[in-house]
Amino acid sequence: MKTVLITGAAGFLGSHLCDKFIDKGYKVIGIDNLITGDLKNISHLFPHENFEFYNHDVSKFVHVSGKLDYILHFASPASPIDYLKIPIQTLKVGSLGTHNLLGLAKVKNARILVASTSEVYGDPTVHPQTEEYWGNVNPVGPRGVYDEAKRFQEAMTMAYHTYHGLETRIVRIFNTYGPRMRLNDGRVLPAFIGQALRGEDLTVFGKGNQTRSFCYVDDLVEGIYRLLMSDYTMPMNIGNPDEITISEFAEEIIKLTGTTQKVINKPLPTDDPMQRQPNIDKARKIIDWEPKVSRAEGLKITYDYFKSLPPEELYKKEHKDFKAFEK
Repeated sequence: MKTVLITGAAGFLGSHLCDKFIDKGYKVIGIDNLITGDLKNISHLFPHENFEFYNHDVSKFVHVSGKLDYILHFASPASPIDYLKIPIQTLKVGSLGTHNLLGLAKVKNARILVASTSEVYGDPTVHPQTEEYWGNVNPVGPRGVYDEAKRFQEAMTMAYHTYHGLETRIVRIFNTYGPRMRLNDGRVLPAFIGQALRGEDLTVFGKGNQTRSFCYVDDLVEGIYRLLMSDYTMPMNIGNPDEITISEFAEEIIKLTGTTQKVINKPLPTDDPMQRQPNIDKARKIIDWEPKVSRAEGLKITYDYFKSLPPEELYKKEHKDFKAFEK
């Protein structure tokens, strides 16, 4: 039986990855310090004999006993409401955390996949974004703590690959959605659905002509798995190229939820990307992957999940108290 270590295991993507590898017969070791993760996302796995969990901050030294075949590094705040509140922690998990896990992979002779993001492209001047595009990022803007943490993470990973010969993979993740997202984490999809469920107006920032491309979580997890098992070592975009404006997306959510609320506009946040659409030619050619779940199908599943949450989740303004992690 092969063993995989998944950091950020109690988060949205990490928990779905734990499910994937358990279903495929792996022993899964999950690590999360629960800053933004939630144990309820993986509580169904606790009785499983091939699942272990440790509450630990990977920005500190990481030790795992026994053999490791694979490491998936998904420990990082990923929503603006999080990384704007804990900017230093965000930078530390992308730098120190990545360094620790690359060192662990080297010691264990394990293959490591790190989760990068479309945010490495910043507010792009190339559209759609290909992996060869170097980006348009403001390193000292409010989003810089997340963007530059991921760019450093990629550089560190490639350095370990070229200098130490470490088996590395880099996935650049585009907007992903599905069950287990936090309802009030500040990202556009849960924000819209949460507002609709509470009977509030839907907030669109700017004119709403900025675009996003939404990928359902099951599709993304399959792409990550295929990339991990491939021989490809350069960064690869995994996302859904079906692009939509935020205004159009708001109308889709209104139709889906049946809300009678209207759309209101607020000022655009600093450095908010105007266009986001992945070029997935490499994924199609190299790992034979492309998304299968339509936005209409994925949104229905996600909406049903949010509707099933208890009322206290719906009206919770903040998911976590970050004061303990501000240093």
